[in-house]
Amino acid sequence: MAIVEVTARQFRDKQKTYFDLADNGEQILLKRGKKQAYVLTPIDDDDLYFTPEILAKIAHSEQQAKEGKVTRCKTVEELTEFLDSL
Repeated sequence: MAIVEVTARQFRDKQKTYFDLADNGEQILLKRGKKQAYVLTPIDDDDLYFTPEILAKIAHSEQQAKEGKVTRCKTVEELTEFLDSL
C-alpha cells in the first residue's frame, strides 16, 4: 500500500476522492506548503470517547497509585529492564 501525497489545493478540489481512499485503507498525506504535512485518517466513535471499560481501568490504576502500588524507575536502564519484564 503506497502513501498518496496530495497538496492542499488538490485535496480541496477532490475531497470526496481522498476521503473515499482513506475509508478504503489508503494512507493520505496532505502537504501544506513546504514544511507542514498532515495524515488523513478515518476514526470511529471509540477513538474519540473513553468506553466504560477504559474508564474502569483508569479508576483502578488511580486507586493503585494512591495505595503506592507502583513501580518507580529512576534511570533509563531501570525503565528498560522493567518494560522488558512485561
